[in-house]
Amino acid sequence: MSPAPAVTAKPAVLIAIIGSTGTGKSDLSLDLAERLIERGQLAEIVNADAMQLYRGMDIGTAKLSRAERRGIPHHLLDVLDVTDEATVSNYQRDARTAINEIVARGAVPILVGGSGLYVSAVVFDFQFPGTDPVLRARLEAELLARGAGLMYTRLQAVDSQAALRIGPSNGRRLVRALEIVELTGAPHVAALPAEPVYWQPSVLLGLRTPREQLTPRLDARVQQMWRSGIVDEARALLSVGIERGVTASRAIGYAQALGQVHGTLSQDDAIEATQQLTRRYARRQVSWFKRYAHTHWMESDSSNRVDDALAHVDRGSAPSSPSPATACAGSGVHPAAAP
Repeated sequence: MSPAPAVTAKPAVLIAIIGSTGTGKSDLSLDLAERLIERGQLAEIVNADAMQLYRGMDIGTAKLSRAERRGIPHHLLDVLDVTDEATVSNYQRDARTAINEIVARGAVPILVGGSGLYVSAVVFDFQFPGTDPVLRARLEAELLARGAGLMYTRLQAVDSQAALRIGPSNGRRLVRALEIVELTGAPHVAALPAEPVYWQPSVLLGLRTPREQLTPRLDARVQQMWRSGIVDEARALLSVGIERGVTASRAIGYAQALGQVHGTLSQDDAIEATQQLTRRYARRQVSWFKRYAHTHWMESDSSNRVDDALAHVDRGSAPSSPSPATACAGSGVHPAAAP
């Protein structure tokens, strides 16, 4: 019997750096971009953190300032007002447009972030169901009239898996799931691929940190957010309508800082709640990203991580055939549901 043909790696069109919060993804993206530039290859960075899309949300999202970006072009930072709703389908469109434009300029796009569904929407080839304004308006009116509980019961009857994932209190996502079922005649989960394929030849670089090291690092990071002025930043965002924002108002750290502003949380309680939510979010990110097949995992504190990352890039992309991992098994918007 003839041996199976060897799989030849293709040159990567896209580099994606993934991992949980606090593992140093931004630093690696900058270091890798600089190394590529040093050898004559232009590189640009595309944000894949849902909350960094928002103008004015800097401290709580660990957004790099312009000075910290080392002169490397960054895309999809500060593109939404806090009253805008962040949607994965819009992000997919905008991120892929930015990536195509970067490639057209002869540069390498580096996608960086921890919002799992946002990363999946770019890296993997899947389509989002459309929307029907009339149907959406009717379902939203029903939500107002009947409440989320009855919408949840209705979703349970037609798509129990989506109902279990979403829960009985997230009215916006319940409406969307019911809309998809009515539009497609299929369960909400059917909109996401069980065996995703890559949108473009890609190299996936993952950063991981042992939990016993990551937990105190995350707790300290939250403490630093308060020392850096997240409460004042949240207070300033009140004047531009953050509490009217469906997505921004629920961001980890900002919701708790606003509670402190309004006097419903003490500072100690706000910090503790943010630490708990951040740790929980990091665990969800770890679970999400470990399902990505063909990811090259590196220890976040390794002194060789930039060299290792560059070596993986040079070896080429992951296969474009269907992945055995279910990289998109779920849906939601960071940070309330999906990572």
